[in-house]
This record gives sequence, C-alpha cells and structure tokens, in this order.
Amino acid sequence: MLRTLLGEPARVNTGELKEAMDTMAKTLQLLGAAIDRGNDPSHDYRKLDIWTRGLMTSLDELEQSTFAASFFAAKVHSSSTEDMEPDEKADYARYVYFYKDGFIRMFAILDKLGNLLDDWYELHTSKVKVHFSYFTVLRQFEYLKQHMPLVQQLNDLKDQYSDSMNRLRKRRNTEIHHMNVEMVDDLWQKHQTLHGKVELEDLRSFTQDLELGLELVSKSVTAAFHYINNNWQKSTPKSKNSVKSSS
Repeated sequence: MLRTLLGEPARVNTGELKEAMDTMAKTLQLLGAAIDRGNDPSHDYRKLDIWTRGLMTSLDELEQSTFAASFFAAKVHSSSTEDMEPDEKADYARYVYFYKDGFIRMFAILDKLGNLLDDWYELHTSKVKVHFSYFTVLRQFEYLKQHMPLVQQLNDLKDQYSDSMNRLRKRRNTEIHHMNVEMVDDLWQKHQTLHGKVELEDLRSFTQDLELGLELVSKSVTAAFHYINNNWQKSTPKSKNSVKSSS
C-alpha cells in the first residue's frame, strides 16, 4: 500500500519476510483442514487461525513502515532542521512518523506472538504477570521446561539482535512514557551548549536498527510457526499441551 502511495513498485516478498509469511500460510492450511474435518470443538484452531492472520497483517504493516522510514530518511541531507527547506523538513517529519510507527509495531508484534504461544501451549503466563510481554512468555517456557528446542531458537535470535533491539526498546519506552524520541537528542545537545545548531540524529543508523528489528521479528515468527507445523500431529486441542520437549 505505502509503496503505491510513494510511487514505488509493489513489494515482492523475499528473504526472511517471505519465509515468515510462507510458514504462517502453511499453518493456515493445516488449520483449515482440521476445521473442515470438524476437529475443533473448543474453537482452538479457529482462534489460532484468526491470530495467525492478524500476525501476517501486522508483519506486512511493519515492513511497510520500515520501508517508508528508510525512503524518507534518504531524502534528508541537511545536518540540522534549521538548515532545511520546507520540502526537506516535510520529508524529515515523514521519516520520524514512520520510524516511530515501525519500532512501536515491532514490539507489538512480538507481544502478539507471545500471546499466541502462551495460549496455544497453555502456559498461563498471566498468573505470573497480568500484563505480560513476549519476553515474559520466553521465561515462562523456561520455567515450565516446555518446548525447549523452540525456546532455544527464540532466545538465540533475541541474543543475536540484542544490541539493536535494546536501542529500539529504549526509544519505544521514551516515546510512550516520557517525550517524543526525536527530541531526546535535542535535549541532550541543549544541555551541552546554549547556542549553536542542534544536529540531527544519525538517520541511517536509526533506520538500520529498524531493519534489523524487522529481521528479528520475521525470524522469530518463522521459528515459532515452523515448530507448530512440525509438531502438528501432536497438537490437537486435547493433546497440544502434553507435547513437551526435553531441556
């Protein structure tokens, strides 16, 4: 959608994004077959079907915001907003909008994935923490010593992308709880000097973090749904919670 508005060709899914989408599509096929056979008396499959479709939409939206943030960042060449002409200042504002939209969506998708895994594997994470996050779900898996091969993959990905993810988390928390994230660096610079121009943040570094965040989300989704698909015969509504992997 955004590419069309920006005059760009439609996206063709490739790489980690394609693998994530294809893996979820496979899950939808398995769910559809099970529902058609009437094997869903408790509507567990229907719930997973709806959540999977929602994740596909959310992942698509995250990719679009990531693309748009980089698209507009590439149009910004001045080192300070004070040096910008109106058109460049508008492009900078668009970059900020999609960048912030992107990192908020990134953590929202991880939390949606955590909720899906918590429900499907009946972890009851809400008994540990009422408003839990994706990372709380990973810890709950470890505490219960369930599905450890999956948990190992997800933890490895979390560790692999920890630097960029921690920077994005800090910016997300600042944006939501304190002040607009693009103003934090401005405030720091104002503390250093009362005069002089406020330099822009490193747009390329910021958008690169967002691109890595998209990679993390895509790979985590792929790992989770591969695990669901590969254990499908053991994952009927009555037996799915009994499928436990050794630690």
